[in-house]
Amino acid sequence: MSEAGSPSSPSAPPEQAWGQRSEPGRTRLLLVTGMSGAGKTTALKALQDLGYESIDHLPLALLDKLVPAGAGSAAGERRLAVGINVRTRDFTVEALMSEVKRLDAEANLDVKVLFLSCDDDELCRRYQENRHRHPLAVDRPLFDGIATERQMIAPLRARADLTIDTTLISPGALKRRLERTFGGAVETGLVVLVVSFSYATGVPRDADLVFDVRFLANPHYQPALRPLTGRDAPVAGFIEREAAFAPFFSSLTTLLEPLLPRYAAEGKTYLTIGVGCTGGRHRSVFVAERLAAWLASRGQHVLIEHRGLDRLVE
Repeated sequence: MSEAGSPSSPSAPPEQAWGQRSEPGRTRLLLVTGMSGAGKTTALKALQDLGYESIDHLPLALLDKLVPAGAGSAAGERRLAVGINVRTRDFTVEALMSEVKRLDAEANLDVKVLFLSCDDDELCRRYQENRHRHPLAVDRPLFDGIATERQMIAPLRARADLTIDTTLISPGALKRRLERTFGGAVETGLVVLVVSFSYATGVPRDADLVFDVRFLANPHYQPALRPLTGRDAPVAGFIEREAAFAPFFSSLTTLLEPLLPRYAAEGKTYLTIGVGCTGGRHRSVFVAERLAAWLASRGQHVLIEHRGLDRLVE
């Protein structure tokens, strides 16, 4: 994992997008793993639409044939997405970690590990709905199989470059997230994802930092503003005029400014910042938009996601 500048230069210009460097023959490899039922198949289909060669359940013994030493060719780069989890033949966490370490050492190979997570209740609901059998619950209760898998693959989550929790997001929202993250606009340094959300549906489990903006006056109680969102000028003006907003936002940016280069210096690839309000439509959306704009003005590569709005669209 690469760094996005030193602590003394937080606004250093970002590098080129992952998967779009100019070196000939470079291979981009995205290993997609995580909890069974968390959305690996959906993710691989979305990545295929983004131009990746997507392969699911490739035996680990064949990975070195797919991506041999000195990967790539003079003809141009390759973009590969490989799905590997407990359903994969010859899968062990130790073997996969060893392969990741080997691949990381390849000079002509860029490797990322994407880990898809989901909470137990939602995984159970999905398995019961589609009537599939969990690979580790053949002769035991479903919850036991899920718990065993979660414990088994914990080291992969710790190693992952990016973890996405799919508990509260639809397949369509997951596809959009992958498009924003791996569709050619992501920097090789620190990428900051700003997520607005509704506390009614729960705090994003993949958030590194969470800020609660429910102390701001709620536009929902203004009849003219209720049907609008935090992206609309009348809502923005309403929130900006509140006396509490300016000092809060100043304190927020003062807190974040020294943290961002430190996260990058420690090798963190993705940082997710959650901003929550009651309904996820007004205050959190506006603050998230303002925060994303401030981050971009500081030279950070920023993605933004409004989970409350996505929930209404899907």
